[in-house]
Amino acid sequence: MSFQAYLDNIEKKTGKKPDDFKKLATQKGFLEKGKLKTTVKAGEIVKWLKEDFDLGHGHAMAIYGLFKGIKQNKS
Repeated sequence: MSFQAYLDNIEKKTGKKPDDFKKLATQKGFLEKGKLKTTVKAGEIVKWLKEDFDLGHGHAMAIYGLFKGIKQNKS
């Protein structure tokens, strides 16, 4: 599955786009000025996304990859 397919599936399941997750992550204190705080670990993000949005591990890691800047959203 391509990275964009992960993002598309996440949007279908949750109704949220990557920017929506960035806003929520900022509110939760995971991001600051659009950047992932250095003290935040992948496990924290994955746990939050699994609990609050019922995402699987791979999909949660895709969102983490966006936050970390590893991957870019194409839409």
